[in-house]
Amino acid sequence: MEYNLGIIDITVLVVYFIFIVWFGLKSSKKGSDSTSDYFLAGRNMTWPVIGFSLFAASISSTTLIGKSGDAYSTGIAVFNYDLISVLVMVFFAMFFLPFYIKSGIFTIPEFLEKRFDKRSRYYFSFITLMGSTFLDAAGALYAASLLMKLVFPEMSIMELSVIFAVVVAAYTIPGGLSAAIKVDLIQGILLLVGTFILTFLAMNNGGLDYLKNLLLEGDSMMKLIRPMDDSSVPWLGMIVGIPILGFYFWGNNQVLVQRVLTAKSIDHGRKGILLVGFLTVSLIFIIIFPAVIGKHLFPDLPKNDMVYPKLVIELMPTGLLGLMLAAMVAALTSTLSALLNSVATLFTMDFYTKFKKEPSQKEQVYVGKIVSVVVLILAVLWVPFVSKFDSLLKYYQEMLTYIAPPVVAVFFLGVFWRRINRHGAFWGLMGGALAAITTIVAKVAFDYELLGDIHFLLKVPFYFMFSAVIIIVVSLFTKPDDPSQIDELIWTKKIYQEESKELIGVPFYKNFRVWSLILIGFCFLVLYMYQ
Repeated sequence: MEYNLGIIDITVLVVYFIFIVWFGLKSSKKGSDSTSDYFLAGRNMTWPVIGFSLFAASISSTTLIGKSGDAYSTGIAVFNYDLISVLVMVFFAMFFLPFYIKSGIFTIPEFLEKRFDKRSRYYFSFITLMGSTFLDAAGALYAASLLMKLVFPEMSIMELSVIFAVVVAAYTIPGGLSAAIKVDLIQGILLLVGTFILTFLAMNNGGLDYLKNLLLEGDSMMKLIRPMDDSSVPWLGMIVGIPILGFYFWGNNQVLVQRVLTAKSIDHGRKGILLVGFLTVSLIFIIIFPAVIGKHLFPDLPKNDMVYPKLVIELMPTGLLGLMLAAMVAALTSTLSALLNSVATLFTMDFYTKFKKEPSQKEQVYVGKIVSVVVLILAVLWVPFVSKFDSLLKYYQEMLTYIAPPVVAVFFLGVFWRRINRHGAFWGLMGGALAAITTIVAKVAFDYELLGDIHFLLKVPFYFMFSAVIIIVVSLFTKPDDPSQIDELIWTKKIYQEESKELIGVPFYKNFRVWSLILIGFCFLVLYMYQ
């Protein structure tokens, strides 16, 4: 599938990227030799900026290319990942986010050191660094290049990857998170506008009648709740698997949570999370439904993942086509920009400052910039190995099945149970790593599935419980941690009661609990409508 852009669309694309680089550099935090300014945008962001930035950063290649492809082949069930994750976001904003912001951390692994010890911090930071560099960053570059190759077929994937790397580096590395977050605000709005226009055009091209017929016929393509033997999302996996993976993505993911850490207050952080929750629910209208309509308009695509680019190229008029392609690439480059800053922060704060005694803030920022460049180069060099992108996504999805449960178990038990100690946390993580390695070796070397041939979502709770049991047993058989060092990091009813007092007299439209209930209600309404 190739398409030659007209001069107007090419001009729109080029002007957009020039504007983004200019705007990013203009938005750079002055005095960015400060670690707080460079890595966390001065911790002074408001909730609208946080919400749109999170939305743009969360629309990765998996969302735009992978989920639309999945919706094209199996229907709307893939939206369950987003719908359940929105409920997880509310839980995260209510219970975990205040601890993250009050503790003054730069990285999520840093929280593990404050609550437990540096062993857990180093392990979690290392696996995050590896995954971000060789899977996420390379994947984002590859997806953006694949998209642009449709309209510039004479250019190679490698050449396009280098161009995107330079564009993202131009504003992310000099300006830090402040520049990235403000660019994401623009890109998030552009993405929303562009995708809504595409949905409108798809509906007008017979899509609305097609969706109505599917609903009236009770077609499984339009059902969120699927039987246990469903290959996409079995109903039990929705309940026991997605919440754990969703919490890892929204509550333990440095790339996204780092943007929440920029909030000027806990309230702004919470409202930013709720805003991205509402925006995420909109994905069913702007990505999932158009992809299902694509099945009607283009029934014989050779590759499912190309449905969204195909819709854009075929339906968008001149001028808007260039803008929509810019929006799609913006979504992928926003992910890369977020990855670069998070990896730089992880390496600098979790490793460099630990091995280099008392480095100046200017030195730390300089190291962060060097790390960003190195990661970008490694990601570009890794792009040729991402030739089988679908298989890599499936591989990464399976890796997440092994990596996420132990980490989520440590965070949950650590925040809600005082008796969990540093030894339990570390050995729980190690037990989870051992289970993952054993599973992979058994599968690769002996072609044997340890948990049988079941859906990967149904495997998640087994790995979670395995690590949780180790954490609890080791903690109960070893000496408790010093209460004075961990009291501020344990959730209690008293915290909830104090927050309730603070909310007395706050107008309902400014009360985050009211908006949390509205968001939860909206999620259940969508689930009811497409059950």
